[in-house]
Amino acid sequence: MNIRKILVANRGEIAVRIMHTARRLGIATAAIYSEADASALHVRTADEAVCVGPPEPARSYLDIEKIIQAALERGADAIHPGYGFLSENADFARAVSEAGLIFIGPPAEAITLMGDKLAAKRLARRAGVNVLGGTDEPIRDAATARQVAEQIGFPVLLKAAAGGGGKGMRIVRTPETLTESLERAQSEARSAFGNDAVFIEKYLESPHHIEIQIFRDAHGRSVYLFERECSIQRRHQKVIEEAPSPLMTPQLRREMGAAALRLAEACGYVGAGTVEFLVDDDRNYYFLEMNTRLQVEHPVTEMITGQDLVAWQIAVAEGKPLPATQEDLSIRGHAIELRVYAEDPAQNFFPSTGRLFRYAPPVMPFVRVDSGVEEGDEVSRYYDPMLAKLVVWGATRTEAIRRMQAAVRAYEVGGVRTTLPFGLFVMSHPAFTEGAYNTHFVERHFRPDNLPQWSEHTEKAAAALAYLLSAAPTPRYPRVPDSPWWNRRR
Repeated sequence: MNIRKILVANRGEIAVRIMHTARRLGIATAAIYSEADASALHVRTADEAVCVGPPEPARSYLDIEKIIQAALERGADAIHPGYGFLSENADFARAVSEAGLIFIGPPAEAITLMGDKLAAKRLARRAGVNVLGGTDEPIRDAATARQVAEQIGFPVLLKAAAGGGGKGMRIVRTPETLTESLERAQSEARSAFGNDAVFIEKYLESPHHIEIQIFRDAHGRSVYLFERECSIQRRHQKVIEEAPSPLMTPQLRREMGAAALRLAEACGYVGAGTVEFLVDDDRNYYFLEMNTRLQVEHPVTEMITGQDLVAWQIAVAEGKPLPATQEDLSIRGHAIELRVYAEDPAQNFFPSTGRLFRYAPPVMPFVRVDSGVEEGDEVSRYYDPMLAKLVVWGATRTEAIRRMQAAVRAYEVGGVRTTLPFGLFVMSHPAFTEGAYNTHFVERHFRPDNLPQWSEHTEKAAAALAYLLSAAPTPRYPRVPDSPWWNRRR
């Protein structure tokens, strides 16, 4: 079936990004919005829009009945959930299908299975994928937790079975702190997810967070689109990603790609998914979790492969075979993404709200900005503080870093604090430039007084000069045929 109209069940930059691909494919789009988002960029970008409720997400962007009714009323064939909100909600996926609509995502059964971290670990073991030592069942009492922890050795990690984003997670280094940590993890998990199930696993001291992008169609064909390095994090949430990973070797890439595909096949997966791993300094890798949706950081994969992953999602949802085979795919150059959050890095990344009296993303070759706002828009307290994703490409990693430095300096934002200065700090730090970093980068290297300070107006000339220096001479590198990401301007 050819999809003619998609309702995008999301907001912000991901909704806008999906709409751009749909428009390029000749597919109409319908947006949903809350009362707080009546004039938001994703509403202005869509062909039509429907208000689904007040600002609170539970009464608008998370209201399954209202969203499906909006899709039916607007004559949509399909619903794309983006990421966040209902994107990994099996009940939503099931309700979409039961309403006679196409869910642009995996089957509800796969979402349910992989959304349960304990069930996912058990499946990974059966599929021959390495997992960290620990429990495959919830830990209910401190005595059992102590027994397991002593068996696998401290430090250990307590994790919410139904959660993510760092909630319900505690590192325990000594037996004396185990009971209190367990109680706190259970309480936080219960509050965040309505489920206090917590499990325990071995804690790696200095891991790399590496994920494999996979795709599988309804005909049983599957590919992996290489890896992304996601180790620059604050509060267990990613801020900077790059592809390929500086840690990776060709052999390790093949092994991890094959492991990710085995897991996808084992759970009957269809569509775009990401299998996340922790990798130690000796390049031993262990399954972490599977995200059953498009990832925030998917643009770096698009930049190094020349593929449009949203277009792939739509094709697979229509029942078509994958657009490429594994042999068709190759890594070309290097890409880096900085999440531009409305947060103050000098205040422990505290959210920053207000009106954007100035908003001018950089317009440069080999620089892509997936933005969810424009100048004059309001940054609301109700939603995720991401303004945009700044993505650069270079023929080499060094060139990509230089281009990111220039692009950050040229990015003008007034009205809120952002993670742009933090991005410039990272791009200039030896641990990052040498590729010798892991998930502890922020706690080991970042201090608020390390943030670079600059004047918006005087830096514009410097940014232009820096970019010219980084772009000359122009690399002798083949353009990616039919890629929508080269010289992208938004």
